This record gives sequence, structure tokens and C-alpha cells, in this order.
Amino acid sequence: MNHRLTNPTLLLICIFACAASTVADDIAIESIRVEPQEIALSGKNRQQQITITGIRTDNSVVDLTHQSTITVLDEEVIQNDAGLLTGLTEGETIVAIKSGDHSQVVSVSVAEFSTYPAINFEVDIIPLLTKLGCNGGGCHGKQSGQNGFKLSVFGFDPKADFDAIVKEGRGRRVFPGAIANSLIYTKAIGTTAHGGGQRTTPETQDAELLREWILQGMPWGEDGTARVTAITVEPEIRVMQPRSLQQLRVTATYEDGRKRDVTRASAFVSNEAVIADCNNHGVIETGKVPGEAAITISYLGFVDVSRVVVPKPGAELPQRPTWFNEDHPIDNLIWNKWEYLRLEPSDLTDDATFLRRLMVKTSGTVPTAQQVRDFLNDKSPDKRANAIEAALNSDQFVSYWTQRWSDILMVNSATIGSRGAYTFYRWLRQQVQQNRPYDEWVFDIIVATGNTGQVGPANFFRGQRTPEDATKAISQAFLGIRMDCAQCHHHPFEKWGQDDFYGLAGFFNGMKRESLDENRELIYHPGHKSMAIPVINQAVDTRPLAGSATSADGQTDPRPELASWVTARDNPTFSKLVSNRIWKHLMGRGLVEPEDDFRETNPPTNPELLDHLADTLVENNFDIKSLMRHILNSKSFQLSSTPNESNYTDDQMFSHYLVRRMPAEVMLDAICHVTLAPEQYAGHPQGTRAIDLWDNQLPSYFLDTFGRNLRESPCECGSSGDPTMAQALHLLNAPEIELKLQSANGRVSDLTKSDFDVDKLIEEITLVTANRPPNTREIAIGKQLLNNPSRRQGIEDFLWVMMNSYDFLFVK
Repeated sequence: MNHRLTNPTLLLICIFACAASTVADDIAIESIRVEPQEIALSGKNRQQQITITGIRTDNSVVDLTHQSTITVLDEEVIQNDAGLLTGLTEGETIVAIKSGDHSQVVSVSVAEFSTYPAINFEVDIIPLLTKLGCNGGGCHGKQSGQNGFKLSVFGFDPKADFDAIVKEGRGRRVFPGAIANSLIYTKAIGTTAHGGGQRTTPETQDAELLREWILQGMPWGEDGTARVTAITVEPEIRVMQPRSLQQLRVTATYEDGRKRDVTRASAFVSNEAVIADCNNHGVIETGKVPGEAAITISYLGFVDVSRVVVPKPGAELPQRPTWFNEDHPIDNLIWNKWEYLRLEPSDLTDDATFLRRLMVKTSGTVPTAQQVRDFLNDKSPDKRANAIEAALNSDQFVSYWTQRWSDILMVNSATIGSRGAYTFYRWLRQQVQQNRPYDEWVFDIIVATGNTGQVGPANFFRGQRTPEDATKAISQAFLGIRMDCAQCHHHPFEKWGQDDFYGLAGFFNGMKRESLDENRELIYHPGHKSMAIPVINQAVDTRPLAGSATSADGQTDPRPELASWVTARDNPTFSKLVSNRIWKHLMGRGLVEPEDDFRETNPPTNPELLDHLADTLVENNFDIKSLMRHILNSKSFQLSSTPNESNYTDDQMFSHYLVRRMPAEVMLDAICHVTLAPEQYAGHPQGTRAIDLWDNQLPSYFLDTFGRNLRESPCECGSSGDPTMAQALHLLNAPEIELKLQSANGRVSDLTKSDFDVDKLIEEITLVTANRPPNTREIAIGKQLLNNPSRRQGIEDFLWVMMNSYDFLFVK
């Protein structure tokens, strides 16, 4: 039966008069906007999500979708479920929306309802399997499948998935004659035991789609079926209050120009669920923590992002402190974020804390007691800038940053041999020592050729032995693009697919590694050789990501062409990645997290600041020290780590300094410095510091326990900074620590022999451990312990106490 509107005016008046206001009284709404304004549903299974936005008098907006009264004039034509309109029969009607004193109407038509649209497996069923989680890596999408049923990850191989469902399983997975016996359906709705649990319910459109597909005979679909070309989400960005809701609307665009609402068919993932999470209906719900979150929406291999900003509720605009630079670009860009989110910054940190933070972060070394005294007694206004210069030009800076780059570039003797590791390490140390422009030495790594016993960067390709390994390592280490997923299927949250992966891998295909002896290889590339996508054997052009095919022939090494593209001044991912790495190391958190996972669906928390850092790096010809100097001289780096009432929940926007535990090597060196008992490493002279070690395979229980980098991937997650029970027990009870304290030539012995009184001992021990004068509590504990009849035992006990203190173990 067709339903046509006759005279809707009287009905509308009645609806608007009777609807109760559901908008909070304290929200001053000037008008409302309903989108879309006209809705045409064509087909039995079509839906449309509407969004209702309130426009306040100050032009700010608020979502009212789930607060408004939504009334359907003819409930036989469509039904409403929290703004999701679903057709029931062919006809036309009007939907009336009322929010407070404001009202609007939307016209809706339903056509071609008598027949269920022809179902296409790739266009309709694959997104459903993705939404229900069937083809995820933790379920049937994992390499071995689940209980004999394997699907391709996120549906990257629809044909194989179709065969697995329709042709395998002896007809038990789908059975048109008895849907109730089809496992693909009964396990999804929970009527048959399922390790993944119930994924949907029988009354949903998801279940209806499965039933209808089986009833239609499990069709693959017509080859000419229009494919999706893009998805868009609205709103793209929204400022929200804590504990509030925002309805998203996702629209798919097809090759033939058609648009379709796919909100309920999409998958939603938040990168900061504590700030804002999103359910499977596309409803964002914010928590009580201010900050920013990105909601990634995926449908049929396409992704889009909706960004959420949650300012601190009820807070006034922060007043900029007089000491906070107005002439430093970093401080201005960070201040803009704080102002937007209503965050008051912490105070400037004190001089002693600044010096310790500076030296540990730049040179991996704690200051001596005398360095602390000298710095505290220095009254010059430029003393912090002078300390920054001294730290950046120290020998320890070279050692520490050589080790950092060795971690990222996987200088691992277990994979490239001892000679290769030492040669590569020594070459990296030369680059850091000379402060050679970053783009130049990265170029040299990508094109490296020669004897690995003599040519340091050639060892990079000794470790990355296949085109696939080299592709993943270089894209992550130098571009911040993780290509692991794209090797086998389309990246679920990015635009990269197998054609991109193997197009990039073609630059390394055909590389030769000829053995010279058991510790050396000759690395060279005899000439370009393109690659094909495995399984389907589809040839792809060798090309940079989103670039043009290489011009190299079979006699030419194509890597210089790739290296020029990677290190180009106008390649934003290259400069942004290293800028983000430096920022994270100095500030405790990246503007993009993880620091080497750059993608549209993982946006930076402060895009303008990241752009500025990258631009600064390029303008200074990729001078890493110059970028560090720029950051270190900002007041943002010099803030206290003590939060205030405004910013205690903030760990995104750097309104207070983020406390981090000292890295394994830095901590071991600090313990050796505190105790004056150096570590002994096999094959190295006594007194060698941990930050000077080139071989990460040297036996060291301490370094292993405190999470030294395994150098198995370019991800800095290979080293752990998280405190553990094993670490705490080691510091409290390890015989190795006790032996250092009891060393005959150590600090305890020196202090025991000194003529220092109790007050002087407390000051000296605190200066050498916490790198600052003692506080009241430490003075009290020190006096209690140092009044021991055994002077040596008292000194040993107090030193051990301070070595286990928060202020020694963590960088504040």
C-alpha cells in the first residue's frame, strides 16, 4: 500500500505544540539544523541517519540528536530509532523534529520497497563481516583462521572469502533451504555456540541482510555493480563537553554518483577512548578527561576521521603568565591549544630540576654534584641557554644519540654480526659527531653499497635481507608509515594497499649479498627489477608511495631515485617523523602517538606545532641539533612536572612536563656515577658507560630487566620505560647494587673517610642522586640513618635509600 501525505499542516502544529522540551535549560540555542533535509530511501534495506545540531547564540554548536523529540507523521511508512529512519513500505511522510522552542521538518520518501535489492557479496556482505568482527586479526582473519574457518583480514580478498563461506564447510555454513541451519547466520545471532559470542540479533538489519543473501542463493553479485569510491563522515570536527553525545553520519559515494547512508554498517575506533569513544551506532560519548580524540570510521576498505575536542568544563580562559614567551613560536602554538582547551600551564620548573632534565634528555647523563652547585650559584640571565649549548656540544651527547639512532636502525650484532654492528655504529657516531644534516646520511643509508666490514650503512641491508623487510624498515624508520599490513592486504586504517607495498619493494628487488667471509658481505644492486603481488601474480610498477614509476632500467640501481624522494625537502612525512621523534624524546610524548605511525586516521594533537617543527628542521637544512636547541629553549620544555588543578588530567597537550623513568642504559650509568663503581662489560675496558656500548647483545641482567632496546624493529617500542616489580626488587635487593655500594674505591668509602658532618653528608648524597639540595623529609631520614654508630653503614643506607627514590629513578 502506498502512503501519500494529504494535509500534514494540522498534524505538524499538534506535534510541535505537544512535544516536551528536552534541551537543558542552560543551553542557549538560537536555532537548530537537521541533516539531511530531504531523504529518499530506495530499497527494502535502506536506512538514513539524521543529525540534529543546535546553533547557540555565540555560533558554537551542540548535538541534539538524542535530546530532541522526533515524530513520524505516518508510522506505516518509516520507523525512527534514535534518528535512524528505516523504510517500512512505499510512500511519503514527514518527520517532525522539536528541540526546546525550535522545530524543523524533514520530508521522507520510500520507493521500491516491495523487492529486496540484489545483494553483492563484495559490496554488501564484506562490510558486514568487518563490522561484526568476523574477519579481524583476532578471529577468522588470523593467519591460521579459527576452528577451520579462515577469512582474509578485513576482507582484502573477497573472492577467497566467498569460496570459504559458500563452497567450503560441506554446505554447513550456508544452506538456502534452511537458513536456521546455516552456521554463518546461527553463530552470528547466537543460536549456535560460537567462540566469538553473539555478534548481532535476529531483528536487526544486519541479520536480515545475512538471511536475504542466503535466500537469494548466496550470489557473488553482478560484475557491473557500482563500487564505493569514498566515504565521508559528518561532522568532521566537533567541540564537545565532557559526558556528552555526538551522533555521526557516514555516507558512501558510489561510482555512478549514488550516495547511501552506511552509518550502521561502518566500524568506529577511537584513538583516545578515555577522552571520547564511539559505539557501533556511530554515537560518540566523551569522558570526563579534557583533550582531543580521533574517531576512525572504516567501511569497505575506505576510511575517514572525525575529530573531537573536549575543553575543560567550566574553566575560564587561562591568563598567559608573564614568563611564558610571546616571541617563541613553540610557546605560542602550544598556548593556542591550552587556551582552546581551557588549560592553565604549570609553573616553570626550578633550576636544579631543569639541569637534570636537560642533561638526561640530551646526553643521557646525570649532572655531578659540582655541576648542580655551579648552576644554582650562577646568577646570569642566560644560564639556561648556556647549559643547553654545553649539553648539545658534550661528548655524552654524541654517545647517547648514536645509541638512540642505533636502536631505531636496528644495529644488532645478532642479525648483522659483530663486525657489521661495530662498523655501522662507528659510522653513525661520525654522523652525530659531525652534526651532519639528517637528510644526507639517511640518503647514504638507502643507497648504501659495498663491503659491510668497511661501509657502515651497507649493514642496514645485511639486516633487511628481503625487499619486503627493507620496505617495511625504511618506510617506518624514515617516513613513519607502517606498511606491515599492506604487504598482505589493504591497510585497514590507511590508503596503502598491496600495489603500494610491492611498488615500493621493487626498489630493493634483486639486491645482491655476496659473502666475503662469515663476518662480511658485499652489498650491491645490479639493476632494477619490478615485483608482482604474490598469489594473484599481478605485476606492479616500481614507484614511491603515491608517486610515479621509476625510470631505472635493468642495469641501473633504482635506490638513488627512492632516496631522493624520501629525503626531499618537500616530503612532509620525512621531516615530520624525525621532528616528532625528537619532540617525543625531549617532551615525553609525541605529537603523533605512536611516534612512527603517521596516517590520516592518527592525526597529531597539535598539527600546527608539528608543521612548525618540520618547517624549522627543513629551513635549517635538517640540522637535528638546531631543532633540539629550538625546543629546549622554549618555556614549554621548561615547565614543572607538578600539575595544577586545571591540568592534572592532561597528558596530551604538554601543560605540565611529563614524568618518565630513566632509560635502562642511562639509569645504569647513573648508578655507576652515584656509587663511583663502574660496570665491567665483557670485552670493554673498565669504566665504559652503558651509553657507549655498540653491541646490544652484551650480557647484562640490569639492562635486560630495565628494558634496553631489542633492535628487532625500527619502532622505539623495542625499549620499555614502564616500571616493573622485577626492577623494583632489583634496585632493593640485587647483590650487584650492594657490591657497588661496598666498593673499596667507591663513593661510600670516600664519604666515610671524609670529614663531612651529617648535614654535609645529606647535602652531598642528595646532590649526587636527586641532583638538587635535600628537602625536609630527606633531611629527617638522612639524620636518622646517619646517626648510626657505624658511619659507613649509615652512609650506605642513606645512599641506597636515595637511589631508590622517585627523584632519582624518574626524570621530572
